Amino acid sequence: MDRRRDGWNYPNIAEGAGRMSIPTYWLYRDDADALALDWIHCETIQARSRLHDYRIEPHRHENLFQILHLTRGGAEMACDGACHLLRAPCLVTVPAMTVHGFTFPNDVEGRVLTLFQARLPALAGSTALQATLGAPRIVPLDQGPAARRLASDIAAVADEFAGRRPERLTAIEARLRLVLIAVGRFLRGEAAAAQAEAGPGLRHVARFRDMVERDYARHAPVEAYARQLGLTAVHLNRVCREATGMSALMLINARLALEARRMLAFTSMSAKEVAFALNFNDPSYFGRFFRRMTGTSPARFRALHNPEAQAWADTPAPDVHADLETIA
Repeated sequence: MDRRRDGWNYPNIAEGAGRMSIPTYWLYRDDADALALDWIHCETIQARSRLHDYRIEPHRHENLFQILHLTRGGAEMACDGACHLLRAPCLVTVPAMTVHGFTFPNDVEGRVLTLFQARLPALAGSTALQATLGAPRIVPLDQGPAARRLASDIAAVADEFAGRRPERLTAIEARLRLVLIAVGRFLRGEAAAAQAEAGPGLRHVARFRDMVERDYARHAPVEAYARQLGLTAVHLNRVCREATGMSALMLINARLALEARRMLAFTSMSAKEVAFALNFNDPSYFGRFFRRMTGTSPARFRALHNPEAQAWADTPAPDVHADLETIA
């Protein structure tokens, strides 16, 4: 798809014959000319949500990582088909391509930081922190010193972003590193983080998950991923189980199932079209795979999460031949 990548908000809507796709935005329905071409954007939750009656419809960002810091009120968050109730204070991280949406009360307060996903490895530094930030996270906060430091660092990022002082982006980057470190500590604890960094296994898992994210629809065998990592399949399975509790194949299948759930919940594609989009040659096999991974059929899942699309799919096609006979 040939679209500009020098701004923040160009919608990337997949083309199709009348098929609804998951909206992919740089920033949610914004005016490109109003945004600076920095690598980071900062705004209050109020600034965007009140423009849309405090409801941000499910969408995703192709190349952006977001941090939402909720300081007052609550929210209902839809994330990859699941619903979460948020209560302030809390922090939410949303990696690129995660389908997410929010419903806020009109007195909500907080900030949203948005940066290019490609910047994350350099900012996060450690492979343990990169792995932690590779999935959507909800971080409940308290009123303790660590939470106050986190709020202070996010406020400092917002202050630097709003100004034009010398070395502005350098200062933002320094504060943002502290924010990411704080998120990792809240999620894992300092002892768990030190343990995770002790060996090379987590680095292999982080690289493997990056490869799966890029190539999951190719259905490559575990052995192919292991060769690229310089490991045996047995070794890769072992480090995956140690780090995640899942085998390498389970992680691949989980990513495929996640994308299938996204397509069924947020598009009007039929189960057969989803199967072919994910490179399943046999829709029947896809149906069995989906049931094994989710406990339900594709049709049942979509009826629960996307009833409008299911009703559309259940509508009989018009009898073209009858129309031709009438014309004749």
